[in-house]
Parts: sequence; C-alpha cells; structure tokens
Amino acid sequence: MGVPVGVRWEVGAFLGLTAATGLIDAVSYLKLGHTFVANMTGNVVFLGFAVAPDSGFRFGPPLVAVVGFVLGSLVGGRAARVLEARPRRWLGLVFGTQAVVLWLSGLLVGVGVLRESGGTSYILIAALAACFGLQNATVRHAGPRDLTTTVLTLTLTGLAADSPLGTGRSAKPYRRLGSIVAMLAGAAIGALLLRETTAWVIVLAGAVVAAAALVFVLAPAD
Repeated sequence: MGVPVGVRWEVGAFLGLTAATGLIDAVSYLKLGHTFVANMTGNVVFLGFAVAPDSGFRFGPPLVAVVGFVLGSLVGGRAARVLEARPRRWLGLVFGTQAVVLWLSGLLVGVGVLRESGGTSYILIAALAACFGLQNATVRHAGPRDLTTTVLTLTLTGLAADSPLGTGRSAKPYRRLGSIVAMLAGAAIGALLLRETTAWVIVLAGAVVAAAALVFVLAPAD
C-alpha cells in the first residue's frame, strides 16, 4: 500500500531513512566488530568468513545482528498487519518507536552503560539491528520499490538495467540516484563523526528517523 502523504514528502522521508541507515551501519561496522545492523547479506557472508580461524571475523556480532534484525522484522510485519488500515498512525508509531530506541541506545552508550566492545556491545548490536529490521519490514509494506532504505543492490541493478543503455524503462532514475547519495552521505558523515563520538551518531540517526515519522503523521496528502 502507499503512504498517506504527497510524493515529495514521501520521497524525502524515505531518503532520510536511507541516510539513517548509512549513519548506523557506519557505527556498527567501524565500532562494533565489523558487522552490519541493516545489511544482512553482509552478515551472512561474515558468518561464512568466520569459519576460517585466521580470517579476523567472529561469529558473535553478525549472528546477534541477524537475530535482532529478524525479531525486529517480525514486529514490523505484525504492526503492518494490525495497523496498516490507519497508515498515519502505523507509520508514525513504527518510526517513532525506532527513533526512541535509537535515542535510548545513544544515551546508554554516552553514559557508558553500553560499550563498543565486551558483553554489552551485543545488546547494542541487537537493539540497532532490531530497529532496522522494523524499518525494513515497514518499508517493504509501505514504501515504493525503488526506495528500499537499507539495501542498494537492487537499486543499482535497476538504475543500470533500466537506463537508456539498458531496457530504457526507468521513469524515476533520480530517486534511485538519491538513495545512493543518501546512503553514501549518511555513511560518510557517520564515519567522520565517529572520530569524536559514537553516542551522538546514534542520536543523530534517531533524529533523522523521528523527522521521517513526523512527515508521515503531519505532511499533507498532496
């Protein structure tokens, strides 16, 4: 189903969610043991790498991320089933919840309750992965096919295959390009900010998600 706001608002919100993905995957890969919390393809590959004792990869972080992501996706699917008849409430509640979990995670990192290594890092990985499982499941039900917010493999494929040099069928290449730029910008900003702070990168991602939630609740339908 579609979202209850105008196209420009919709595209802006989904590009914001894509940028938030870049921010948080910068945190997880650079600070939490070379794992992703939004890109599960990478984690499955990392689990394969971990079979080799000298690969430098561990089973723990990607496995926890996959489990957290699946649980978040289950919650997202259930929320869609129960609330999709009221899309503003549904999307506002889901992305508002995601923002709150991100803010709480950032706060706990900032005060030292959750750390980038050791046992508490697994709690952080699970929480972040659940957030993006929730996001991914929700976007799968509500979002346009060319704005997935988490994985760019199909976006890049569509951009190239449907270009004038391919099938020539692409009517919206700029949306796909926007997704790539948003993810790149989020990852770059996250990587730069991580030189000074981890907590505030997570908080920033939460603010971006919260802005998207407000768009879905308050923006006009045309």
